[in-house]
Amino acid sequence: MLDLIRSNIEQHGHHVTLVAQGVVPRFAYTVGLKSKVGAELVFAGASTYSAVQVQQLMNDAATALGPGLKSLRKVDASWVKLLLLGALDFYNEPSIPALQILPDKQHWTVEVPDLSVPFAPESEPIWQWLTAPWTLSIPKNSTAVTNLGALRGDRITEAARWEEDQWELFAGSGSDIPKSEARIVPFATLYAVDPSLTSAASLPVGSALWRHPNELEWHDWPRGE
Repeated sequence: MLDLIRSNIEQHGHHVTLVAQGVVPRFAYTVGLKSKVGAELVFAGASTYSAVQVQQLMNDAATALGPGLKSLRKVDASWVKLLLLGALDFYNEPSIPALQILPDKQHWTVEVPDLSVPFAPESEPIWQWLTAPWTLSIPKNSTAVTNLGALRGDRITEAARWEEDQWELFAGSGSDIPKSEARIVPFATLYAVDPSLTSAASLPVGSALWRHPNELEWHDWPRGE
């Protein structure tokens, strides 16, 4: 990996590490910019973007880094130690300066953390499993098909479990959601925002629940409907 990083820095001026989602959301960071501009770049969350788009966004930001690039904020050292492991290995330093790229309002989703403040599970519950043990009785890398409404904070009203580690969790009617607004995210992301999804976590495979947007209580979805 270090050889690949060095090769990309030599050819392109920087390297982008894209860390796939697991129990925490996807994030990306650069390696190679510190010596040129004094800091690396980090982009975390924002499932509105595809992995390919995140890679392009990071490359574009690295190229444009300077006075003209807006929506950046300083990353606290506690986050650097949790997220930028490859960069720390490359530089062989305990910490390095970093800047967070912020999505605009159109692309913001609930899993975008504020990296400018010290890491604390209480303030960033979606990212708590960077340090906290997994406590649910389902696989920690379980995923859910969801929609942008849910990822922007709308209450999830439909929950279904189709595999041991796969769910559908929608805000609104799943049958009415355009394919362009569907996303696959960690179950943990949605659970951290709405702990009432423990009911969905305990669903038998092939079962579903529903509720009105203004209530917390779930109802069994009659079979055959």
